[in-house]
Amino acid sequence: MNIFSNTFFPFHKKKAKFKHKVLIGIGCNVGDCSRRFKKLFLFLKSHPKIDISDTSYLYKNPPFGYLEQDNFINSVIIISTSFAPMELLNFLLYTEKKFNRKRSFKNAPRTLDLDIIMYDNIKLNNKRLNIPHPFFKQRDSVLLPLYLLRK
Repeated sequence: MNIFSNTFFPFHKKKAKFKHKVLIGIGCNVGDCSRRFKKLFLFLKSHPKIDISDTSYLYKNPPFGYLEQDNFINSVIIISTSFAPMELLNFLLYTEKKFNRKRSFKNAPRTLDLDIIMYDNIKLNNKRLNIPHPFFKQRDSVLLPLYLLRK
């Protein structure tokens, strides 16, 4: 089955703690991704500037770009945060590194991929960050988990 759940996926909470609402896409195709997502959930939950509001079901899907790699496990997480967009980007890049992400080439296999899909209703375009994510509407890895968020 391509859609499945684990301990923290899906997860739903009623009230947000911080004012900024952010949709984050998560992906993994190296190692035990389901277990890594559980650890990610606990890591994010323990951070004083992040409050997890929702997570979707997990979705197993084929890679895009570089096709000679294992299928991905993807999900989305909605958080509330006090981080500004660039601060959040830096924190997510740090988190990817903490979870052993190696950037060997574009669309390479990865232990963890974290993308800011939306941040409140802002539009931002700079060298390091584009919000909303420019390709999210073309990616089943985001659209299907987003659709399943409230199922």
